[in-house]
Amino acid sequence: MLYFLLKFVHIIGAAVLLGTGAGIAFFMLLAHRTGNAAAVAAVARIVVIADFVFTATAVVLQPITGVALAWHVGYSLTEGWIVLSILLYLFTGAFWLPVVWMQLEMRNLAVAAVSTGKALPARYYALFRLWFIFGFPAFAAVLAIFWLMITRPNLPWWGELFG
Repeated sequence: MLYFLLKFVHIIGAAVLLGTGAGIAFFMLLAHRTGNAAAVAAVARIVVIADFVFTATAVVLQPITGVALAWHVGYSLTEGWIVLSILLYLFTGAFWLPVVWMQLEMRNLAVAAVSTGKALPARYYALFRLWFIFGFPAFAAVLAIFWLMITRPNLPWWGELFG
């Protein structure tokens, strides 16, 4: 029973990370393409909330449920696919943390533009470009983690490094 509960929470968390990330990117991109500060401000407010409520919760739960699952099933945390998954998770986090800050800044810049009746400033566009670029390696890493979790490939060379 514990195994199925841990697995359920882990899979839901992974789905939340992938789905929320894709949804946030989609809605921010569409709002950005309007060039309308009010639209960007409204969507960015929701994106920031979604990232904190959904993504941050899943970010915390994933390693907890992942380690608990590995221990429960009897996997060593030094198995290649687990080590690679952890490294990719950290890699994703290295991109996600700056993205959260960028989203907050873009939201604040859009809100300020709306309140002053001005257009989105150049700094907003620079942040958006970085935000957009940061999304690709993070999203690719999450997809790779999904692949590793599903296939659990035998990576024999990892045993030499970590075994």
